[in-house]
Amino acid sequence: MPETTPERPRVSSGAVFSDDDGRILLVDPTYKHFWNLPGGAVDAGETPRQACIREVREELGLSAPIGALLVAAWTPVKLYFVFDGGTLTAPQREAIVLSPDELAAHAFVGEEQAKSMLAPALWPLMTEILQARAGGTTRYVELP
Repeated sequence: MPETTPERPRVSSGAVFSDDDGRILLVDPTYKHFWNLPGGAVDAGETPRQACIREVREELGLSAPIGALLVAAWTPVKLYFVFDGGTLTAPQREAIVLSPDELAAHAFVGEEQAKSMLAPALWPLMTEILQARAGGTTRYVELP
């Protein structure tokens, strides 16, 4: 009898950016009902960091430096790698140009507003991301 293997989860990569007031950058994907962090799928032959850099450039038109890994998260359907994008300067924020095929809008929001904009299943991950960023640590989490 042939051995069966579960389908491999997809791999996604993204970045958390903030403004001078500590608000978080969220984007409104045209293909989802909820807002998200900038980022997307890791392509074949690409590392999560390379994917993050590419996705930020494609979605926001920014070539921002991508810092340390904040969270590696496993879910049954996806592996997430979230990097620290740092604080965007005023010129960087003004230079954001959204990819109209992918994003409808972007906003810098506080934690409470972010909680209402993100998919409910994503909020536990965002909590881990913000705690890792505040503590200058990297976290590994498993989410249902």
